[in-house]
Amino acid sequence: MRSFEIKTKVFFGDQALDRLAEIPYNKVLIITDPFMAQSSMFNLVTDPLKRANKEFEIFKDVVPDPPIEKISEGVKKMLEYKPDVLVAVGGGSAIDSSKSIREFALRVEPYAEVGLIAIPTTSGTGSEVTSFAVVSDPKEKMKYPLVSEHLTPDEAILDAELVKSVPPAITADTGMDVFTHALEACVSTNRSDFTNALAEKAIEICGVFLLRAYLDGNDTHARQKMHSASCLAGLAFNTASLGLNHGMAHQLGATFHIPHGRANAMLLPHIIEFNSDINKHSKSQKEYLPAVKRYATVAQILGLSSYNKIMTVRSLVNWVQFMLKEMDIPLSISQMGTISKEEYFNAIDRMADAALADACTATNPRVPTKEDVVKMYQKLW
Repeated sequence: MRSFEIKTKVFFGDQALDRLAEIPYNKVLIITDPFMAQSSMFNLVTDPLKRANKEFEIFKDVVPDPPIEKISEGVKKMLEYKPDVLVAVGGGSAIDSSKSIREFALRVEPYAEVGLIAIPTTSGTGSEVTSFAVVSDPKEKMKYPLVSEHLTPDEAILDAELVKSVPPAITADTGMDVFTHALEACVSTNRSDFTNALAEKAIEICGVFLLRAYLDGNDTHARQKMHSASCLAGLAFNTASLGLNHGMAHQLGATFHIPHGRANAMLLPHIIEFNSDINKHSKSQKEYLPAVKRYATVAQILGLSSYNKIMTVRSLVNWVQFMLKEMDIPLSISQMGTISKEEYFNAIDRMADAALADACTATNPRVPTKEDVVKMYQKLW
């Protein structure tokens, strides 16, 4: 027997942030990053709290790929202030930090039931509705995915006003993160009719609106749609989980600090080819791996060629590569120009071991060997 549930209540649309004036909490700890705390947009969050006479303080020490040390500082702040609710404002790092801070603080001192409200300022991670968080150990160059239903936010507020100023490069990276979340949920061994419905809708929205949001940040309709797609994909992979793409991307982020969405995007063509066992040298086959049918469905949702199964999967790979080129995302590590060949290849063996051990890899539709993962890392160069 299996189950599907949505724990998080989602507020969206025009003036969604007005929800903050109505929350059933009086003592608020806002968790964000220094840039957001200084931004004029931050007033969109604090003004409703002030109108409702809510008491609040701000912890603004969130950094990308939240390290254990920063989580510890947040735990200390929470236990000193003892809020009724944490309000996470930012991208995946702020939301993941908030999840981890609440979880660890209440293990140290379970002083009350503390709420968690997530307000994403990028359209990418879907973390506002998931039971996952990722913390980093910079010394070990490792990322550790945490999984617990207690990490899931109680509420999510999706307001496109907060993402209008996101620069094109981050719009591209986070948008491809949304697409990767949805695609991996679609082919996951733990997928279901419920997760497929959510993931396929997210893919449809990405196909129509991602490039629009990238080309014109002030296209509010496209921004709102991508915000919704991010949330839908999060709901999908929260139950279906992900796959090898994320398992390998986590290591690129931990080792070389490649932004997570960008690492996912760069790996995606290689992962599709591996999971389908179809590449440019393939001939017609009588039988195909299970993922091929799912990739074909995705290709059809995107309006791509469906002449035969090989062409359909190839068209999906070509579409991903087209999107990367259009949005100036490198197709290879060497194209980035920031990592030496020696440094990269010396890290491959260790990254391959870590990718195989990553929790996301467990639900990949094709079971990889270490040799498979090493070859994909090498191809990525």
